[in-house]
Amino acid sequence: MPELLQKEYKALIEDHILDFLPDVDHKSITLYEAMKYSLTAGGKRIRPMLLLAAAEFTGCKREIAVPYACAVEYIHTYSLIHDDLPAMDDDQLRRGQPTNHIIFGEAMAILAGDGLQAAAFEAMTKDMFLYFDDGEKLKKRVRAANEIVKGSGCRGMVAGQVADIESEDRACSGEMLDYIHLTKTAALIVAAVRAGAQLGGADAETMNNLTVYAENLGLAFQIADDILDVVGSEAEMGKKTGVDSVKKKSTYPALYGLDASRDKLMELTDNAIEAMSSYYDNAEFFVKLAKDLAVRGK
Repeated sequence: MPELLQKEYKALIEDHILDFLPDVDHKSITLYEAMKYSLTAGGKRIRPMLLLAAAEFTGCKREIAVPYACAVEYIHTYSLIHDDLPAMDDDQLRRGQPTNHIIFGEAMAILAGDGLQAAAFEAMTKDMFLYFDDGEKLKKRVRAANEIVKGSGCRGMVAGQVADIESEDRACSGEMLDYIHLTKTAALIVAAVRAGAQLGGADAETMNNLTVYAENLGLAFQIADDILDVVGSEAEMGKKTGVDSVKKKSTYPALYGLDASRDKLMELTDNAIEAMSSYYDNAEFFVKLAKDLAVRGK
């Protein structure tokens, strides 16, 4: 059942991933092609799947949540385009394909990221326009969008990127490392889950449990990535490995070693699963996803 849900959620995202890109004048068609290139390059679609799952878990039909799920993926994809730029991580591969700036040039890659960020907010606000005559439904959508804004902005993903860059080639405390991971990676995962729960009208207890789940999952996800950068292959990662060490980035393996990092990964995974334990079979999707992501770093 959880595997089937994953396939269904991912298929729904793939079917609609380009639906919310604005019409682009032919004079600027390269912008559309650059955005489309990165959106359709593959990927796990973890964040939009979590949004759909959280929405459905709390009583919202998955189809209703699609604009917000795609918006989250637009934001995530824009962040990857910018993260790959020479001014940041200077990566030439992403998801097994040449990065956006390798194909379209640095300037167009920056603009493609800008365009995807704007498209995300356009997708959500256009959906809100449909509910001006229903105050309660409109409020749910405004709350969902606000979760995504917070998770992707100056108190979330962007803040984490800043801390990550400024921590390169410096001694980093455990507290700072957690801050980097919780903002750069976990914040948008938390935002996706909470946005879905807002669409479903989750009560306070359910919202808290989903938030605890997402925070632990998000941190575990990044630690697994850090481990894979050390021991994984380019085929597994879809990009070059060993980059963190070369750039002297702040990571769990660098600070604590591989064994301690794997222990922390499993602890966080257990915490995520425990947060959803009171929902039994209804939470199978969330439990299975946490286990699947943890396996990557073993």
